[in-house]
Amino acid sequence: MYDFTKLRQNMVRKQVEARGVTAANVLAAMGKVPREKFVTESLRGLSYDDRPLVIAEGQILPQPYVAAFMIEALGLTGGERVLEIGASTGYAAAVLAQIAADVYTIERVGQRAERAASTLQKAGYSNVHLLHADGTRGWAEHAPFDAILVAGAVPYVPETLKNQLATGGRMVVPVGIDLRAQELVRLTRLPDGQFEQEDIADIRFVPAISEMHWEGETPRSETRQPRILAPDSDTDRTLPALIVKHAEVFERIEDADLSPLLERIGDRRVVLIGEASHGTSEFYQMRARITRQLIEQKGFNIVAVEADWPDAARIDRYVRDKQTAPSDWAPFARFPTWMWRNTETQNFADWLHEYNSARPARNRTAFYGLDLYSLFSSARATISYLEGVDEKLARLARRRYGCLSPWEDEPTAYGRAALGEAFRTCETEVTQVLTDLHRKRAEYSGQDGEGFLDATQNAYLVANAERYYRIMYYGSRAAWNLRDSHMFETLQNVMQFHGPRAKAVIWAHNSHIGDARATEMTARAEHNLGELCAKGFGQDSYRIGFGTDRGTVAAAARWDGAMETMDVRPAHRLSYEHQFKLTGLPGLILPMRPGQELEMVEELVNPRLERAIGVIYRPQSELASHYFEAALPHQFDEYIWIEETSAVTALSASRDRGMPDTYPFGV
Repeated sequence: MYDFTKLRQNMVRKQVEARGVTAANVLAAMGKVPREKFVTESLRGLSYDDRPLVIAEGQILPQPYVAAFMIEALGLTGGERVLEIGASTGYAAAVLAQIAADVYTIERVGQRAERAASTLQKAGYSNVHLLHADGTRGWAEHAPFDAILVAGAVPYVPETLKNQLATGGRMVVPVGIDLRAQELVRLTRLPDGQFEQEDIADIRFVPAISEMHWEGETPRSETRQPRILAPDSDTDRTLPALIVKHAEVFERIEDADLSPLLERIGDRRVVLIGEASHGTSEFYQMRARITRQLIEQKGFNIVAVEADWPDAARIDRYVRDKQTAPSDWAPFARFPTWMWRNTETQNFADWLHEYNSARPARNRTAFYGLDLYSLFSSARATISYLEGVDEKLARLARRRYGCLSPWEDEPTAYGRAALGEAFRTCETEVTQVLTDLHRKRAEYSGQDGEGFLDATQNAYLVANAERYYRIMYYGSRAAWNLRDSHMFETLQNVMQFHGPRAKAVIWAHNSHIGDARATEMTARAEHNLGELCAKGFGQDSYRIGFGTDRGTVAAAARWDGAMETMDVRPAHRLSYEHQFKLTGLPGLILPMRPGQELEMVEELVNPRLERAIGVIYRPQSELASHYFEAALPHQFDEYIWIEETSAVTALSASRDRGMPDTYPFGV
């Protein structure tokens, strides 16, 4: 027998609240509705699993978190009149009914409508009213509605639904012209009849099949979870053999022959080296080994990583100044400490310190951070620089950055506050600091070029971080694009500073360094560092991805959670990783650049799933949380496979000798 009450409580605590749904009324409603009554008898035992449930062909009950997230986005306070498009089993309507005064729900499939109506009636939800009709037309006789929830994807928001939304009301709807990916959109009707639109999440939903159609494509029942891909049996048999035929095999990382790889890299000036997780030792080790050889044999003089500028500067001061001892480093203090504070990164930094110490200052390899999360430490660093060169400008900068001070404990709160009409953002103030620095470029850079680069990059970071936190509430797409654009522009700036002989190695997650145009990201109008480098540097850039089948990884179960050493599940059978597993090889380097091995590339180019683990890993919902579709040879020039991997060795935060106080973030 199942204890559904206990399962429901665990679901709310571990799946919903732990992932950021905080509205008390939504959590209470999710804790009251018996989800097991809204599924078939055979699925009752799975009711509270962290996954969607296939009720029937084309009918999928979303996982609990998705339902809670969408309902929270409506901003209900109680007593509202709510319209739901897509009743399905009636579960979401029941949750809404716990909060709203009346719920009007529409289901286009007759049998589903009958079953949902019967279930809701038996469960005692007398304030839910169900109609069998085309939901995209709404329910005009009961309009206007304080909130509208659309549970099916549409290529555009129907005007009929917008017209039925009350002033101040909100509509949450998955929108996208591509059935493979949509953006979850929230519309708010303003007093003047206009609509404010926010993109709040990437999502894939069953399409709302009605009078609305997608251009050039017939809507089909498909969801992101579970993904439905049809494997090609012939390809599945031949691809592993082709990989074996063309791979450069190694047993251990230290024994891998990197000479052919270095020869293929040739004279390129930008090499991007990825990782399939932020906590896998072998990825760090191989990446460091390749980087060492690029520095020693090809004169690479920049290592730029997915970390914030001021934090990476702590490492840079150590690796480029032989007078700075490791004991002078401050320990990591914030989540996720293990991403850079680990023995693998420390070993590379120690090697680079020793390598640089035998060279004149102008020939030393630098270590930079590309990310933008250090809003306040970058502001402090900018002010500190100005205090040494121009006290008057320092006072101005301190006053201008003071606009951000109320949000130092929680920068994301600044973004929420900026949504208010009466809120005055800090955009003008932070931009002016950067403008003032640029105006003084000739004077300041002549005194101390390195110091001026550091100050301007920190000021540039503050300007972009202010914008990042401000727009993140309007859409994940916009925030992602801003972040990767910042990384690319920072890379351009440091390469320009180092002059025509600049050659850079970039360390970042696969999702940043692979070409986004070869993944489902492009369907969401997202770009990344890899795509921008391919466009900006052309044939002068080279991308190397990583993958693994199983092992352990350092990650957290939730944001700000404790680091755990987690077991990595064997790769999904429809993934690229599974194809590499079938080779039976412990490790390999596979060249995939166009013109290398045409037969193999033609087989590899068929889109498959690819796994991405960041600082958070949710193995219980791995297919939904960590896989995306990609065409591997278009994403990377090389792919390094290590069949079984292990977690990085994190350094204790209490150790005196440790890595700099960097603040890296997830994928």
